Amino acid sequence: MAAMFQTLLVVLGFLSFNTWAIPAPFLPRDVSPALPSQRSLQVEIGRSLSKKAALYFPGQPEYKNLTTRWADNITPNFLVTVEVGTEEDVATTVKFARKYNIDFLAINRGHGTTKTLSTVQHGIQINLRQLQEITIASDGKSAKLGGGVYNDNVVNALHAKGKSSGSGAAGCVGLMGAGLGGGYGRYEGFYGLVLDNIIDMNVVLANGTRTFVSATSNPDLYWAMRGAGHNFGIVTRLTYKIHDEISPTWYTTTMIFKQDKLEPVFNQLNKLIANGTMPARVINYALFAFNPNISTTDPVITVNIFYIGSAKDAKPYVKPFLDLKPVTTQTFTTSYPDVFYAVGTGINDFVCQEPTGSAYLYPIGLQTYNVPIMSKLFKLYSDKVKSNPNFKDSNVMLEGYSLEAVKAVDPASTAFAHRDDNILVGFLPKWAPGSNLEHEAEEWGSQARALVQSGVTNGRPYSAYINYAHGDESLEAVYGYEPWRLEKLRKLKKSWDPENKFRFYNPIH
Repeated sequence: MAAMFQTLLVVLGFLSFNTWAIPAPFLPRDVSPALPSQRSLQVEIGRSLSKKAALYFPGQPEYKNLTTRWADNITPNFLVTVEVGTEEDVATTVKFARKYNIDFLAINRGHGTTKTLSTVQHGIQINLRQLQEITIASDGKSAKLGGGVYNDNVVNALHAKGKSSGSGAAGCVGLMGAGLGGGYGRYEGFYGLVLDNIIDMNVVLANGTRTFVSATSNPDLYWAMRGAGHNFGIVTRLTYKIHDEISPTWYTTTMIFKQDKLEPVFNQLNKLIANGTMPARVINYALFAFNPNISTTDPVITVNIFYIGSAKDAKPYVKPFLDLKPVTTQTFTTSYPDVFYAVGTGINDFVCQEPTGSAYLYPIGLQTYNVPIMSKLFKLYSDKVKSNPNFKDSNVMLEGYSLEAVKAVDPASTAFAHRDDNILVGFLPKWAPGSNLEHEAEEWGSQARALVQSGVTNGRPYSAYINYAHGDESLEAVYGYEPWRLEKLRKLKKSWDPENKFRFYNPIH
């Protein structure tokens, strides 16, 4: 998140993927007693947890609710879900799992499509949903956040106080789930990535120890947690930068174009993105998808232009697209929390509902659109769905954020390696459960990924955003091609997680 794709890439000569061989020092060690029974789990771990905590087992309705995933083909398997009530509960659960050599995985809400998550078997889910603290400091410059907060509740809580900060683009996604790998979002032109706003963190390590992490306390771990954090620990609480709202209103335009406008639309998107110099107040999305309200036979291109401010000030950025005469146009002037719903990424929208079928995600980071390649990608997408309607809910996501504040950060100051990506492409094969299309979906996704990368003409290597990674990418594609990056990450991994307990989310090895 396969052998045919690897062969194709060797032929094309621009990507090399590892075979997921894990060096001996990082192999899980089978040195513990047999897995505990449900009864012993209830007694031994249950008596050690706070009164707020709860255990849920297979067969119980709440267990199903807490383990149902957005993509039902991503299948981590759990003996029990521990809904922790305190930070100490997280440490207690990790120590218990380590005692019995049981896999464990922390969860704080939606999505997560990398194949590597399915390697969790007979594990413990550590559910963070009770850790919902949002406390704004008296100086209004930071907030204390629980490890279970998510974009929707953070955005709304800050907006109610006239504040804002970095957040992801979908309301249901956990702030730290995205933030540990980067955290793209609509405010990043001003505030940077989610990880750029983390001041300090309380982290539970692989041995169950609780530790404080900041620029001055465990600075090496602070570096690693911001960009590769899923490999190092569980964030139970953090201090987060917040800011006065830039504007009380946002202006959003949604335009739908047919295929005949693809070339001028993408030429205009390239002008707007301007090689990563798009103004901080402007954000753009595009989407290839089937929309039966427009056409029952062909996919369409949806373009969203967001502007932090008024319709009048947004006009210079919107008008060039309107001049291309979209089939339909909708405009909204709203507060930031309502922007999520204006474009269908709110917590109650379809994109946040679970489950919605089976899905994989294939990312490609770009600096500019190769317009002829985008035309070929549109055809590849259209032809597949027309030939197999079981893929009708698939789409191609094309995200363009302002990068002013992102590029202002020294790339070496965090483990995040993709500050020179100006565009985030996400190819999303989606199919109905039980239709046995997984292999076909992987072939299609791999083909699309290779096609888009083939349009990179400056020799730039393949770039994969960790939170969108499929799970078969090279470590260099995910964590950076500079040799010092992986060298540093591997050294820190051996130091902070020598038994490789955190190995389920695009793992370092």
